[in-house]
Amino acid sequence: MLRGVTLPGALLRVLVTFRPCFTAPTFEVFTALVAGLFAQPVSRTVCGMLTGAGLARVWHHCRAHRFFSAARWCPKQVGLVLAELIVTSLLPAGTPITVAVDDTLFRRRGKKVHAVGWFHDGSAAGQVTLGFGNNWVVMAIVVTLPFLSRPVALPVLAALAVKGGPSKPDLARDLVDLIAERFPDRDIHLVADAAYGCGSFIGLGDGMTMTTRAKTNAVFSHLAPPPTGKRGRPRLKGERIGTPADIARSARWRTVSVSRYGTTSTVQITEQSCLWYGAWRTDTVRVILVRETGTKTTPAKGYGIALVTTDLTATAEEIIARYAARWSIEVTFFDVKNIIGVGQARNRVRAAVERTVPFGLFCHSILTVWYVLHGHDHTDAAQRRASAPWYKSKTEPSTWDMLIKLRRQIIATRFMPTSPRPATTQEILEVQQA
Repeated sequence: MLRGVTLPGALLRVLVTFRPCFTAPTFEVFTALVAGLFAQPVSRTVCGMLTGAGLARVWHHCRAHRFFSAARWCPKQVGLVLAELIVTSLLPAGTPITVAVDDTLFRRRGKKVHAVGWFHDGSAAGQVTLGFGNNWVVMAIVVTLPFLSRPVALPVLAALAVKGGPSKPDLARDLVDLIAERFPDRDIHLVADAAYGCGSFIGLGDGMTMTTRAKTNAVFSHLAPPPTGKRGRPRLKGERIGTPADIARSARWRTVSVSRYGTTSTVQITEQSCLWYGAWRTDTVRVILVRETGTKTTPAKGYGIALVTTDLTATAEEIIARYAARWSIEVTFFDVKNIIGVGQARNRVRAAVERTVPFGLFCHSILTVWYVLHGHDHTDAAQRRASAPWYKSKTEPSTWDMLIKLRRQIIATRFMPTSPRPATTQEILEVQQA
């Protein structure tokens, strides 16, 4: 039977980064629950984390519940420390930070759950896109790993959306401002879907840009003309340009190659500098229309996708690739729900609800950081193909592969002999069960 928390040294070196965020007893519980979430293959509830850590018969379960409901620690502080760890470990010095923001629903049951309600669920199967649960606005840092051809979104901050409270774009603006304050010497590039193309992101600070998708009914205008010297307020916008479809009808298209979604493809683009006065007022933006090549028919609206960005210096190819990297946060949502098991905890009080999901999101990022720094081996994909021969074309490790490798190390470390005595029957049974 275990007497305390036993962790692999490499994982402990990653977790010790968060030591200033907790008191000594709370940090011990934090490390145990992180390891328990990784080691537990099913039922990733709070008690399930305690069971996965091998402490179910050592600690009272209230100790794990109090970590979320009553302990003194702040998810935003932990998230900012995690963001600094990701930036210093996985991004080259001085490079811009690409941040993806989106919201997702963690389904819950029960009227007494804090902030529960009916929200749009983009991942719902079928025609019903509403779900009952907690809706979270998540901000993730997008990184490119040397052994993956696709970008990866690592969650660092999350805000709970409450009916009657701040809107989801307002919550996202607060989160991106926290990132900007934490990294004042870095440029911040924010990418989001069309739901976040609104007035919440007016007047971003120096070194901050926003790239989103324009809706089909968005109306653009020319830049404001110079003052005429006549009495009255100068004009804030120029003549009306119209919707993206209006731009497409009179546009001159050019063919370029863009890298997105792990491949390089050829597309046609056109762009124009203008104002999106209905959303971002007098902030100068660029509208980039993209349509695919090699198709027999052109969309009725004349383009495939319309991007709007406040970045006036990057090339159109870079903007398209940057927005395409936004999809990595959707992949992260799938992984944290179906592989890590985030959202399975059934707590109800406010403090526990506001901490449990961010804790699980942080664990996904911690897993990736650990794998990049200490766990990756170039033979991992080959070993996976050998154990699962139906993966004939698998060449890159997945989140599942990272989790399995860490889980095995946690279990092996837990049962490493600490004395020359033979293993007891109970220890042998625990190893077999693991």
